[in-house]
Amino acid sequence: MVRIKEIFTSIQGEGPFVGYKQLFIRLCGCNLNCSYCDTDYDVINSKEYSIDELIDICNKNSDCHSISLTGGEPLLHTDFIKTISSDCQLPIYLETNGTLPDKLEEVIDLITYISADIKLPSATGLEPLWENHEEFFKIASQKNLFAKVVFDNNINDFEIHKISHLCKKYDIELILQPMMRGNSPSIDSDFMQSVLDKSLKIHKNTRLIPQVHKFINVL
Repeated sequence: MVRIKEIFTSIQGEGPFVGYKQLFIRLCGCNLNCSYCDTDYDVINSKEYSIDELIDICNKNSDCHSISLTGGEPLLHTDFIKTISSDCQLPIYLETNGTLPDKLEEVIDLITYISADIKLPSATGLEPLWENHEEFFKIASQKNLFAKVVFDNNINDFEIHKISHLCKKYDIELILQPMMRGNSPSIDSDFMQSVLDKSLKIHKNTRLIPQVHKFINVL
């Protein structure tokens, strides 16, 4: 049995896979506590599923592009990832905070796509995690990987420099994602453009993509 916060099909609204239909499995728990997080991943009101039940759900949604394992932090559940990947017909798309390289190493061969956050101190309220992210990308870069950075108007030139050089070093596509306020970006378009331009001077494989699912009003 595994405890799942929620399971549903929807449209991927973030990063380069925006617009694909996915089966989302939201797992409970996280090793971080970002100040901007708006996701309910607590075990309260979660539900237990057997592996057979989950495999059946996955295989009944074969029209989906992939299974998005999200959270919270799905890498806290590596045993579950090992089990579900063995019998599910859909590829695994891992949405992770990119801070648990040892956990990733356990399951890297089972994952097809990786969406890894880079957590900025200016946006998250956390201590810097640069070393964690670098160790993570050393392992993750062997897969179809992109990095996502949520930022607001507190982002500084040092952070832009760090994220851009880190992604360039490991040849990772960098997605700049402006923090949202409701269904609209919390920062103006000129500031977003300036952040993009500064990053592009360092790393050409950089894009600015907001949370599209909020514009089209899907989960």
